[in-house]
Amino acid sequence: MSHASRREALAFGLGVTAASALPTGALAASALPRRSEAAKLWPRGIEGQRKADLGNGTYLNPVLAGDHPDPSVLKDGDTYYKVSSSFHYYPGLVIWKSTDLVNWTPVGPALRRPVGSVFAPDLIKHDGRYYIYFPAANFAPSSALPPAEKAKRPIMAIYVVHSDRIDGPWSDPMDMGIYEGIDPGHVVGEDGTRYLFLDGGKLIPITDDGLKRAGKTAKVYSGWPIPEDWIVEGFALEGPKLLKKDGWFYMFSAQGGTAGPPTSHMAVVARSRSVRGPWENCPHNPIVHTQSADEPWWSRGHATPVQGPAGDWWFLYHGYENGFRTLGRQMLLEPFDWTADGWPLAKGGDLTKPLRKPRGGKAGAHGAAHSDDFTRDRFGINLAAFMPGDTYAERMRLEDGALILTGEGTRISESSPLVINAGERNYEMSVEVELTGNAQGGILLYYDQRFFCGAGADGQRLRTYKMGQSPMFGDMKVPAGRRLFLRVVNHENVATFFHSQDARHWQTYISYEVAGYNHNVADGFLSLRPALYAIKDGTVRFRNLRYVALN
Repeated sequence: MSHASRREALAFGLGVTAASALPTGALAASALPRRSEAAKLWPRGIEGQRKADLGNGTYLNPVLAGDHPDPSVLKDGDTYYKVSSSFHYYPGLVIWKSTDLVNWTPVGPALRRPVGSVFAPDLIKHDGRYYIYFPAANFAPSSALPPAEKAKRPIMAIYVVHSDRIDGPWSDPMDMGIYEGIDPGHVVGEDGTRYLFLDGGKLIPITDDGLKRAGKTAKVYSGWPIPEDWIVEGFALEGPKLLKKDGWFYMFSAQGGTAGPPTSHMAVVARSRSVRGPWENCPHNPIVHTQSADEPWWSRGHATPVQGPAGDWWFLYHGYENGFRTLGRQMLLEPFDWTADGWPLAKGGDLTKPLRKPRGGKAGAHGAAHSDDFTRDRFGINLAAFMPGDTYAERMRLEDGALILTGEGTRISESSPLVINAGERNYEMSVEVELTGNAQGGILLYYDQRFFCGAGADGQRLRTYKMGQSPMFGDMKVPAGRRLFLRVVNHENVATFFHSQDARHWQTYISYEVAGYNHNVADGFLSLRPALYAIKDGTVRFRNLRYVALN
């Protein structure tokens, strides 16, 4: 089949012609299949993005759609603050706030200087000051470093940022001198000493100011013994979150592996009178666990306990949406009670049905727009750079309602695209692209340097990418000047790219199936995100970025 015939077939498959005149958003009504009955249950907010709050005193998970893994939640007066793993995305450690645990809005990023891939953080408040403890893995693999440099740069280090105000300014990241684990969990022991728990049941004392280690590592907990016949990814004792209640220290941990089979991940709990143990496992562990691949949420785990506005108790944790691992690990909310003998007992079941909202909370706004007119700095809250260098902020500037992005590298895999944390099963994104110099730029669905697809232009023709490289049969010979409009529609993990000269008459370009662009295939703990890219010499000027969720 010729390239032209293939384009016509793709257009026919979507119910449009190769020269259809469709305004932005029209594909939702005229060309794409209706969403599933389940998807209709969610109310719609900003840009049609789904909301958990059903408006009748109940909610339906997720409370934060999109990639929000390893949530750490702090109750500070009447307000809750949340931070998640930000991995390769900078600015990172974006803080969100809520007054009812269901509706969330972003505050802003706490981490701007790249220190590596940021794993599970812990947001705490101590003596009136806010701290975020987090591990970061070096971007460069150890095998790629010279021996002398490798000796100076541990693969993983624990960092801390701190601030007098939750909205910043936050300090630069500080290396705590802790290199033997991940997922720090802060606690003040019965002796008044500050400690960090790490994965594998390790305990490390830290200084009174909370900025450095203050002693040796001790292993004090070995986890809950997972039955040998369970289908899990691995043992993986990690993510400790500490709670002191009624004279007990409770440690909530993740086990079973982050992804893998849907039944892998889980949350377990143990308790002790002392941070040094002995630790007693809960008799009904795991307290959170996906039992079957038929459930709506897979790999549920990594739970933070928090008291609701009226004093009741809740877990916030993450899970993969059944059939949509591409969206990453989304944030889920589940109620729990305390048993008569002092153990937490989850009450949400498999999260299939709506649940009663926390009592006493005040519902606020929810979500954040992905569309951007580029008149104000929203970096981190909206666009974030993937695996950037130290001077990444110098590549991008706002000018006269445009984002000007300097080209980087000769291939997309050598560049740092700007990505959006989309949380919808179905959405479209469009943008105006203008090239200067010898730059190439366009739009992508981007997982990492190896797994992305998209469409761009180099001033002479359109370029296509699939699985991180040009397709086997090469680019379509479609002329394209130095200014054009590009659009992507992602519907049920099928991404279709369009191009236009006037943003009114759109031509179908190419479609790709992208369900496999996820952690179980590509590793890395990331999500598939719509993105903008600029490579080679010159700049790409982006205008009128528009995002809309599709029904």
